Amino acid sequence: MLKGRMPLVIAVVLALLAAAFFYIAVESERKRVRAGWSLVNVVAAARDVPEGTTLDMDMIEQRPIPEQFVTGSVVRPDSVNYVVGQQVMVPLQAGDPVLWSHFESTRGAETLSHMIQKQGRAVAVAVDDVQAVSGWVRPNDHVDLIGTFRDPNTRELVTVTLMQNIIVLATGKITGSTNINLLSESDRRYNSVSLLVLPEEAEILSLASELGTLTLALRNPEDMDMQEDRGRATINTLLTGERTQALERVRMNTIQVIRGITPGSEAVGPGGGE
Repeated sequence: MLKGRMPLVIAVVLALLAAAFFYIAVESERKRVRAGWSLVNVVAAARDVPEGTTLDMDMIEQRPIPEQFVTGSVVRPDSVNYVVGQQVMVPLQAGDPVLWSHFESTRGAETLSHMIQKQGRAVAVAVDDVQAVSGWVRPNDHVDLIGTFRDPNTRELVTVTLMQNIIVLATGKITGSTNINLLSESDRRYNSVSLLVLPEEAEILSLASELGTLTLALRNPEDMDMQEDRGRATINTLLTGERTQALERVRMNTIQVIRGITPGSEAVGPGGGE
């Protein structure tokens, strides 16, 4: 009887060995493929989320996935506050990575041309953090445009206020209708601003951008005053200090200085001093 079953026993043993070898081979190949993978955490759906649901912290979780599969469209854990409280525009299944495209980022399609007033022009000016007041310039702000150039006759550096009270239409691709709550910190950064100017001013801006450095001076939104005599700053005016001293007196009589609220301290209005 044992001899009759021997072929069956041998067959079962061989099948088990084959299965074991197959499993070992698959695991070995899987480890080889995954070798060198660096896992990073992303925001994922903790459960099924129907379309139109307002996302909250109970609906999401952190999940590690290979770094090479993570693009800028995936929401990272450090940006989770930007999506919590927002409505998802598509249904999510448990485990799905949360993407920025799952949310409505604007109040309708944005077209910059529709924001330009008739007889106006939008001109983009390249800026960095310093030129854009450390990135505090935002769409709909009012700014003055300051230019620094080298005088072609004396070769001396000269700084002048080119234009005053210009409206900012956009910073990078962010306009006044963009829902910035859905943008990460990196997406909020920009290296250009679009300004609303007249066609003739657009010509001036184009030439000024080629000849020198442009800097934005941020205004109070209620400050609509325009200076007729804008003057100019040169190395000579800096060294003599004459213009600087005169402007100091004007500043002390014009700009309100507010001190910290401490015993014995108070706000100093126009004309105030130490």
